[in-house]
Amino acid sequence: MPHAQSPSSPGSPNSPAPPGASAAPGTGGGNDSIDTLDGRLIRLLAEEPRIGVLECSRRLQVARGTVQARLDRLQAKGVIGGFGPEVDPAALGYPVTAFATLEISQGQGADVRAHLASVPEVLELHTITGAGDMMVRIVARSNADLQRVIDRVVGFDGIVRSATAIALENPVPYRILPLVDQAAAE
Repeated sequence: MPHAQSPSSPGSPNSPAPPGASAAPGTGGGNDSIDTLDGRLIRLLAEEPRIGVLECSRRLQVARGTVQARLDRLQAKGVIGGFGPEVDPAALGYPVTAFATLEISQGQGADVRAHLASVPEVLELHTITGAGDMMVRIVARSNADLQRVIDRVVGFDGIVRSATAIALENPVPYRILPLVDQAAAE
């Protein structure tokens, strides 16, 4: 696998910007996250996740070392979190998606988090403001199976109350590229 898909050494955030790039992050050249070249690199990797560093450098018309340094820096800063496959729960046999808002007992946050992390059908957990304390995205094999999943999720002493909404369709699936484009343009 190319080094771009499993880099292990963080880049130097203080190194000068490669030729053709805008001001280095942190030097007053717009936002502190990414520049235009970073945005183009992220878009290329999102559109073709199996592409290697050498091919990225060829398509972006920059040196291989520039691409590798950018990848290392973007990973070190947490902009790029990984290069894993995008897996569709429905294709794994879990076509039902639901969101549950949970109210928890005071002081039980850590225990509830550990409990929820042990439930494979819990795909995400967010602490929230508003009516509840946590929101979880869960999946199930069917609407009937969803009851089993909900029972497992709320079957914990630290969870006081829950409300669940079933997702009917996903007309705007999770996306990040419009945000990348905006951040790179700032």
